[in-house]
Amino acid sequence: MSYQTLEVSIDGRVATVTLNRPEVRNAFNETTIAEITQAFRELGKNGDVRTIVLAANGPAFCAGADLNWMKKMAGYTHEENRADAGQLAEMLRTIYTCPKPVVAKVQGDCYAGGMGLAAACDVIVASEATNFCLSEVKLGLIPATISPYVIIAMGENAARRYFLTAERFSAQEAHRIGFVHQVTTADALDAAVADIVKALVTNSPNAVKEAKRLVQDVAGKPLTAELIADTAERIADIRSSEEGKEGVRSFLEKRKPNWLG
Repeated sequence: MSYQTLEVSIDGRVATVTLNRPEVRNAFNETTIAEITQAFRELGKNGDVRTIVLAANGPAFCAGADLNWMKKMAGYTHEENRADAGQLAEMLRTIYTCPKPVVAKVQGDCYAGGMGLAAACDVIVASEATNFCLSEVKLGLIPATISPYVIIAMGENAARRYFLTAERFSAQEAHRIGFVHQVTTADALDAAVADIVKALVTNSPNAVKEAKRLVQDVAGKPLTAELIADTAERIADIRSSEEGKEGVRSFLEKRKPNWLG
């Protein structure tokens, strides 16, 4: 599929989805939202792909909503706004629930909806010069659609501050509050992402998929008998799976597992 606002490439087991509107700092509009949703749906179903990198061309990762799109929204009815927000919500959900692990490679500005894009990913690596901002309240808005992912990533306490103040904060602060997993120099950003991708594609594809789902299903849940039973069922299922058996056999036999080719 050809895209107007993205570049999508596959190199071996790794797919890269690159935001490609550098002239507007990769701000997104309805076309970008639809294309990101479609790209992640297709890559999630691609058996050859084991991990996805979300990147951006130009000096900024994503400045949030495109100004022309915002002008259109200003004239929307309540129902039109609801439908529009629903498309954005579906894009974020598609990234978050993608069966393949997703690594965000972030540089430059990462504002508003751009923070939602990054937060929906599994791993966030940022250049040390990156600036973050949840700027919605400056415009009389709130970061509603992105809030489930951003709050999971940075925690409720940090969200209280940055949702309300709309302060700009550094990559170092983003790392301190847990939003970003790793901060690097600009020159080392590609190598840092490559190291994480290498680790991801080396592991059992099925186990990585199920481990991602495990975190999403267990995080924040009360420790009940039902949860304990569910986790026991999950380990029983994975142990009896073909990759689970192969992984244990290859370890005992001191050889590489067959998913490494």
